[in-house]
Amino acid sequence: MLHLLLAVIYLSFISLGLPDAVLGAAWPTIYQGFGVPLSYSGVVSCIISVGTVISSLQSDRLTRRFGAGAVTAASVAMTALALLGFSVSHSFGALCVWAVPYGLGAGSVDAALNNYVALHFASRHMSWLHCMWGVGASLGPYIMGAVLTRGLGWHTGYRLIGGIQLLLTVIIFLSLPLWKKQVKGSDAAPEVCARPLSLQQILQIPGVKQVLVMFFCYCALEQTAGLWASSYLVLYRGIAPETAAGFASLFYIGITAGRALCGFLTLRFNDAQMIRMGLCGIAVGIAALLLPLGQAATLVGLIVVGLGCAPVYPSVIHATPEYFGADRSQAIIGVQMASAYVGNCVMPPLFGFLANHTTVAIYPFYLLTLLLLMAAMHKKLLQTKTV
Repeated sequence: MLHLLLAVIYLSFISLGLPDAVLGAAWPTIYQGFGVPLSYSGVVSCIISVGTVISSLQSDRLTRRFGAGAVTAASVAMTALALLGFSVSHSFGALCVWAVPYGLGAGSVDAALNNYVALHFASRHMSWLHCMWGVGASLGPYIMGAVLTRGLGWHTGYRLIGGIQLLLTVIIFLSLPLWKKQVKGSDAAPEVCARPLSLQQILQIPGVKQVLVMFFCYCALEQTAGLWASSYLVLYRGIAPETAAGFASLFYIGITAGRALCGFLTLRFNDAQMIRMGLCGIAVGIAALLLPLGQAATLVGLIVVGLGCAPVYPSVIHATPEYFGADRSQAIIGVQMASAYVGNCVMPPLFGFLANHTTVAIYPFYLLTLLLLMAAMHKKLLQTKTV
C-alpha cells in the first residue's frame, strides 16, 4: 500500500508540473489569433500567480479540514477544468477568467503535497518528487509543440493536457483511502490536529521570517537565472542565439537531473548539509559567470547554477516539520509557497527593468545578491530553530 500511495504522489507531482510551461509554449500562436500584444501573456501569468498565492495561504485551513488527499484531488480537478476551459476559449478575456481556477488549484495542491511528503517520507523522496515536477514541466511544452507541429491548433493541445489532468484526477480520487492510512516506517512526526494558524501567528514563530526570505530569494534566483540566461549570453557574452538557447534549457535540465542525484545524496547528508551544498554549487556557477574565463566556462557555469539549485527547494521544505513542528508545518509550508510565488512574480521583471536602464551585465551580480541574502537567512534559521 505504501508503494502504491507513493506512486500516486509521484503522479501528482508530474500533474503539478505538467501545465506550468504550456502557456509560454502556446502563447506565440495564441496572441496572434486573439489580436492582443505579445506582453499580454504577463497578464494571464499574473492572474494565475495571484490565485496561487491566495490558495497557498489557505492550504493549512483546507488541509486540516479535508485532508491532504482530498485537497490534492480537488485541486488537480480544478486545474483540469481550467485547462479544458482554456481549450474552448476564443478570446483573451475568457483566458483570464479560466486563469482564476488554474491559480487557485495550483497553490493548494503544491502546499498540501509538499507537507504530506515532508511529514511521512524520507528526504530522498522529496528530491525525487520535485524531479517528477521537472518531468511534468518538460512534458507539457513537448505535448503542445507536437500538437502545433501537426497543425492541430493550441486548443487541441490544451484539450489533450486537460484530459491527462482529468485522468490523473480520477486516479487520485480512487486513491483517497490510501491517504488516510498512517504511513509506516516514517521518521516524521504524526500530523497533529489543531486550529489553523493566522498569518500573524505564523510570522511570530521564530525562524519563519528567515525561511520565507529564503524561499523568496531562491525562487527569484531560479526564475531570473532561467528567464534571462539567453539574453545575458547573447547580449553580453556574444554567444550565438541558438547556442545560448540550448544552454539556457540545460539550466532546467540541470535542476531536474540534480534532484534525481540528490535523492541518493540524502542517504548520507541531512537537509541542512544538502542546502549548504546547493548554495555552494550556485556560488561556483555564479563565479564562472563573473570571471573572464571564456565562453565555455560561462556556459558550464550556467549549468552548475542549475545543479546547485537542485537540492535547495526540496530540502528546505522537507526540513520544515523538523524546524517548526509537525503541527505547524502545513501552515508554514503554505506561506512558504506564497512567498516563493511572489519571488517568481516580482524579481525577474525587476531584473528586466534594471537591465533595461543599465546593462544586462548585472545578471551575475543580481544572482549573487539573492544568493548571499539566502545564505545569510539559512544561517540565521539554523540558529533560531525551534524544534
